[in-house]
Amino acid sequence: MASRRKARILAFQALFFWEASCVSGEPRVPVEELLAFAWLEDEKLNKLDLNMASFSRAIIAGAVENIKDVDTQIQNHLDNWDIVRLNRVDLAVLRISTYTLMYQKEIPASIVIDEAIGICREYGTDDSYKFVNGVLDSIKKTLNAEFAGNHLKNNLK
Repeated sequence: MASRRKARILAFQALFFWEASCVSGEPRVPVEELLAFAWLEDEKLNKLDLNMASFSRAIIAGAVENIKDVDTQIQNHLDNWDIVRLNRVDLAVLRISTYTLMYQKEIPASIVIDEAIGICREYGTDDSYKFVNGVLDSIKKTLNAEFAGNHLKNNLK
């Protein structure tokens, strides 16, 4: 499990780097650079575990590919707040976690949220983990309700 935690941290760092690279209207870093872990020091890059790197790349590629849906889901769960006002740490954690909740259904939501809280405690502000926990919990409930509604509708056909 420790390698999955490290993979999530890599994915978080990639999305943070991706968002930070968009300054003054400049285009973001290409996804290929993110998937190559271009921001990592050579020493750390050479020590990457293959499985960890693959898991991280799946999250990075998926989050970027589905960024509009992911960001819409996040925005829909921000009370009186706009996504563009979020700090970059919280935004990156929310993006990787929301992507996982939406598209990697085989991973239990409780693990996704626990990992997000851990990353926020390590890299975010003092209150980041509380904020991210609240948003992700709300997203989880909405996704669960949508799934239950779709499941019921399919069974009635």
